[in-house]
Amino acid sequence: MEIYKILVVDDEPDLCEGLKLNLEIEGYEADAAYSAEEALEMDLPSYDLILLDVMMGKMSGFEMARILKRNPATSSIPVIFCTAKNADDDMIAGLNLGADDYVTKPYNIRNILARIKSVLRRTERSGAATPANPVATTKEEVKQKRIIREEGLVIDLDQIVCTIDEVPVRMPRKEFELLSLFMSNPGKIFSREDILQKVWSDEVVVVNRVVDVNVTRLRAKIGKYGKLIVTRSGYGYGFKV
Repeated sequence: MEIYKILVVDDEPDLCEGLKLNLEIEGYEADAAYSAEEALEMDLPSYDLILLDVMMGKMSGFEMARILKRNPATSSIPVIFCTAKNADDDMIAGLNLGADDYVTKPYNIRNILARIKSVLRRTERSGAATPANPVATTKEEVKQKRIIREEGLVIDLDQIVCTIDEVPVRMPRKEFELLSLFMSNPGKIFSREDILQKVWSDEVVVVNRVVDVNVTRLRAKIGKYGKLIVTRSGYGYGFKV
């Protein structure tokens, strides 16, 4: 089943990659751009929603939004501003530009995910966007999307719990994030550099060896299911490739 495709535009790389990872864990396809100029070079009509920072380098998020709304090919793409500019005048200005929502920093990831679902449902009903496929609209569907299962190996992304054959397994945060990344993207090989950016983006300096050590520990921790985490020599790691 196809999924919604979301673009995150923010000049803070760590924040950008953190949002991108959470969107991928949630079940979306996500890309990141670190400036409005970079974003405008991308295939914007292919996206179902854009998360857009306001205060960036040469071109602000407001200026980019004006360009999007003037172009018939991108005018219907929903835009959610994510910014530290929290004055009422700024919020009104953003909404007047045609933004669908306005979220101020610092924000809670659950809050922004809820805003995304709300905007996508609203634009689908109004016909303003034609998504590749619908997001979950019932509590049961949402719960199913937040649980990933492979045989007896299960992770609950809401409760942050891993179980093996129905037995809870205690797992440090990085190991859980690593397993979530792999299980959310079956068949995809991640390079060590990719993994460092997605799982250790909040660390100042981390060497590639850290990835190898954590993968080894994770395999041991999930026992017989460790074989589902595969190694591609010279490339990196993946899940059930």
